[in-house]
Amino acid sequence: MQDPVFYLTMAMAGLSAVAIVAMTLLRGWNGWLDLKRAELQHHPIEPATPSVGNRIEVADLKERIRKLEAIAAGVDL
Repeated sequence: MQDPVFYLTMAMAGLSAVAIVAMTLLRGWNGWLDLKRAELQHHPIEPATPSVGNRIEVADLKERIRKLEAIAAGVDL
């Protein structure tokens, strides 16, 4: 099995297999990206308007953070 032609043939076959797999994966990736681009064009992202409940919840969280910061600073509420 010291035939250099055998090793050259096996190396070329392996390289060809890797190239075919890489090209197939690249085509699949490009197809997936095209699909996502098409989805984004048909469904544009609209800015969400905050509801009253969300605003109240955010205000409550800000109040909690303020209290926790005061406790951490040692201020008595």
